[in-house]
Parts: sequence; C-alpha cells; structure tokens
Amino acid sequence: MRVAIVGASRNRAKYGNRAVRAYLRQGHEVFPINPFAEEIEGLRAYPNVTSLPEGRLDRVLLYVPPEIGIKVLDELANREVGEVWANPGSESEELFRKAQELGLKVIYACAILDIGESPQI
Repeated sequence: MRVAIVGASRNRAKYGNRAVRAYLRQGHEVFPINPFAEEIEGLRAYPNVTSLPEGRLDRVLLYVPPEIGIKVLDELANREVGEVWANPGSESEELFRKAQELGLKVIYACAILDIGESPQI
C-alpha cells in the first residue's frame, strides 16, 4: 500500500512519527509530508502532496489541524486517492464537508490501530 502521512514528524513522541514507523513495520511504501523536514525516519520528506511521486495513493493519513487538512484536500483532488484518514484531532465538520464535495472517501479513526499496531509505541 502507498501511504502519504501529512504531518509526519521527526519527533518520535508525536503520532505523525509513530504512524510513519508503524506503516514501515507493516511493509508499506510511506511518504512523509512535512514542509520543515528533509528526512523522517530515514525517508525523504516532502513539503506537500503535490511534490509526491506520481501514482495512486492508497491512503492519506492526516495528523494536522483541520484548517491545514482542508487545504490538503484541495491538493488531493488532483490525485488518485483511495482513502483519507482523519485521525483524532485532525477532524472537523468543515473538513468532512469539503472531502464530500471533492468526492474523497474520509474515514475518521486511528489509522495506526487499523493496521494492528499500537499508537502508544
């Protein structure tokens, strides 16, 4: 699975970093997105969705405040995207409404738990 993690962090205590490590452990192709980092957990970090390599993104995980997530949705509208996961803290009614307008499938849940990992690691 190709997974973009918006709000990936170099700080190993943050959920955006925990998600990077969890998805890597599960063998997924991970694209960390953070405009202030060049590398996260040994992977090249990208400043935004539009700078990612071409191709389908099976999952996009949001670990950013809703107002940033809404802007990311606009970038995703021009890509082939399977699912957008609004992790706790990244959700808002406006974000869900915007995703629906753009035809994006949004799931509000912990994307780390979904793959059988613990977000507490």
